[in-house]
Amino acid sequence: MSKVEQQLEDLKATITSELPSDISVSDVKYEGPELVVYTRDPKKFAQNGDLIRKLASQLRKRITVRPDPDVLSRPNTARQDILEVIPDEAGVTDLDFHVDTGEVVIEAEKPGMVIGKHGSTLRQITQEVGWTPEVVRTPPIESSTVSNVRNFLKQEREDRRDILEKVGRQIHREEMSNEEWVRITTLGCCREVGRASFILSTPETRILIDCGDKPGSDDVPYLQVEEALGAGASTIDAVVLTHAHLDHSALLPLLFKYGYDGPIYTTEPSRDLMGLLQLDYLDVAAKEGRVPPYESEMVREAIKHTIPLEYGDVTDIAPDVKLTFHNAGHILGSSVTHFHIGDGLYNVAFSGDIHYEDTRLFNGAVNDFPRVETLVLESTYGGRNDYQTDQADSEERLKEVINETYEKGGKVVIPAFAVGRSQEMMLVIEEAMRNGDIPTMPVHLDGMIWEATAIHTTYPEYLRDDLRDRIFHDDENPFLAPQFNHIDGGEDERQDVADGDPAIILSTSGMVTGGPIMSWLEHLGGDPDNTMVFVGYQAQGTLGRRIQTGWDEIPLNGRGGRNKTLSLEMDVETVDGFSGHADRAGLMNFVKTMNPRPEKVLCVHGDESSTQDLSSSLYHEFNIRTFAPKNLETFRFK
Repeated sequence: MSKVEQQLEDLKATITSELPSDISVSDVKYEGPELVVYTRDPKKFAQNGDLIRKLASQLRKRITVRPDPDVLSRPNTARQDILEVIPDEAGVTDLDFHVDTGEVVIEAEKPGMVIGKHGSTLRQITQEVGWTPEVVRTPPIESSTVSNVRNFLKQEREDRRDILEKVGRQIHREEMSNEEWVRITTLGCCREVGRASFILSTPETRILIDCGDKPGSDDVPYLQVEEALGAGASTIDAVVLTHAHLDHSALLPLLFKYGYDGPIYTTEPSRDLMGLLQLDYLDVAAKEGRVPPYESEMVREAIKHTIPLEYGDVTDIAPDVKLTFHNAGHILGSSVTHFHIGDGLYNVAFSGDIHYEDTRLFNGAVNDFPRVETLVLESTYGGRNDYQTDQADSEERLKEVINETYEKGGKVVIPAFAVGRSQEMMLVIEEAMRNGDIPTMPVHLDGMIWEATAIHTTYPEYLRDDLRDRIFHDDENPFLAPQFNHIDGGEDERQDVADGDPAIILSTSGMVTGGPIMSWLEHLGGDPDNTMVFVGYQAQGTLGRRIQTGWDEIPLNGRGGRNKTLSLEMDVETVDGFSGHADRAGLMNFVKTMNPRPEKVLCVHGDESSTQDLSSSLYHEFNIRTFAPKNLETFRFK
């Protein structure tokens, strides 16, 4: 008998001994990081709400209880009974029964009302019908991404269970080494912005953190070098994704092309956004005549292998590694990732991209950990002069620009990332119009912005407290304001907007590297009454950076495939302060307020001067050992 089989037998015996004699345990399995307990008595289990909590605490495992399929009531009968238990106001839109696992997925407009206080309604459902309920939110704005991901995962349930069982056995396998050390190898985003990728390794485990590309460049992560994959992608035990932006996620599907077959840990919204952005990445590559690095099938493979975790859940992901996600305040679902290695041996946190202060969209980044010996810290705005304008001042300036352009009869064009910046802009603009600070006018959303916004409304629990409450309780969802218009009719609709009255246009791509913003440049760029407003970081080498620094002759692929040059006559403004990244002060404060502070900090994800400036300042200010590593360096700790 293998160690895992023996472990499961022992766990079954322990659980059976702890349960009342009238509750049976028919099987115990690992599925990913969870321990799944099958029982012929799910209703009795549900009657004692503390049972599972006590078992999870005693065994120090995440536990899910499922009914044996042969004790389940029929789905048609169960459907009626479930709907009688759930209040009508919950707005149930779908019930999906899975006989193989005894789970019923309940989709509702207000999931909280299906869950009930401390899970009371869920327990009542199981007491009535025996099925194990799982609750998901009905998107307030219809999202093809959320719908496609959910349907795909439903189709792939059998495959996915096999994957999860395999992952569970890997996590709980016997440790093979007596050595103790921790290493980090840098595979990208060192002394540069983009292509974030790191390997965290122990004698037992190799974990890849992020796998992105570099905007405006063909540089790829060093996936083929000895330090990275060694004998190949199959040498990686787990992948952890901090957030869905392409400079962190674009090349994850490539791992599956190279033979990786393990889990990707991320949050649920990051999983959905990852799929959206990666498919668009392939689409843009094809439109620009480049050979995409992988096929869309690999995106689906990545989604199928994703194990979503919630903020604050401590999760075993290897025999010697526990992972916890914390809010990073950067974009929807973004995470600071904390790794607890060994039995108290060492702790490493990767900041991913962070915003330390609250924004309109998100609570500020969490930096409260029991222990962190080494912090890997982003440094995008780590330079000594990288202080952003206060957001309130930035909002006032944006309103001024909109009013000035409106008075000229012009249109305001804001290049914005589909995920994060666009939704922040929508909240600022909606409030300004509601308060009468700017005239009410159409706000056209082009590119993937509408779809990304729909995903935001599906996961309001990841948004800032007061915004979440507005969406949850007050039926005041600001993203549903009537002035927001989804551009989905292509060039004719854009031409109508260009010929029409004053308006605001939010369009991808945020760095003017392709996408519909190029069409808006062509339609509106030659008119001095119009204004382009940059509200986000423009990377070196992108067209956005060139326009920002004064270029007025813009190369365009004209309609019909003809290349042309546009003389840019529109005003160009930069309004800082809306960044999803912490500025210099925010990064310093993130470290300053950590308690205890880390012993070492690796400053990454910034250009050479930013990483070195931040590294030097943290060392002098807090007497911490700091580094500004290059790509392909390995650091050994312990």
